[in-house]
Amino acid sequence: MIFKAVGDSRPYPEHGLVTPSDWSKISPKQVRLADLVTTQSMLDLSKLLDADSTFFGDLFPHVVSWNGTLYLEDGVHRALRTALHHRSVIHARVLEL
Repeated sequence: MIFKAVGDSRPYPEHGLVTPSDWSKISPKQVRLADLVTTQSMLDLSKLLDADSTFFGDLFPHVVSWNGTLYLEDGVHRALRTALHHRSVIHARVLEL
């Protein structure tokens, strides 16, 4: 199992961080893939295979910590790519709510 669970929604309240610039104020830290719950159950395979998938976005996935659970809000393709490289930890920006 790569993730703790696969979800299909964001169960936490709206936090107001929308753009990569908003998220850039949060320093990245290491997160275990096995501790993450995804907020989307579908992935566009072209994003996973695209070498330039982070060109216009943030280099780091966005994670929201809410009620003791880490939700992977953005960057599922980066997390899966990490798992495909046999790594269990990824650097992500973690917002504490």
